[in-house]
Amino acid sequence: MLSLSPNGGKGDFMRIRSIRDIAATARGRRLDLGLNQADLARRVGVSRKWLVEFEAGKQSAELGLVLRVLDELGLLLDLSPEGEGQSSTGKTVDLDALLEEHRQR
Repeated sequence: MLSLSPNGGKGDFMRIRSIRDIAATARGRRLDLGLNQADLARRVGVSRKWLVEFEAGKQSAELGLVLRVLDELGLLLDLSPEGEGQSSTGKTVDLDALLEEHRQR
């Protein structure tokens, strides 16, 4: 399974099914961080035109550049076998925290 989450893995994971999903997640994160396209493009070392096309879901976006964008936005890309490490809701499960919660009851 392919998923994205904010760096640190404490946020919700978004299941990725296409480049459009990656682009939409990146665009939303950029906006949440208060960055405009020109600023992000400069930070990543790409043209604003490339970023505009990527955010529109361009199918041929270079993976290396996409990874740089995700890194700059503090997004983690997780590749794992279907269902591994995630609950049926699509959120990660912190087993240590879950066990500690039950110990305190």
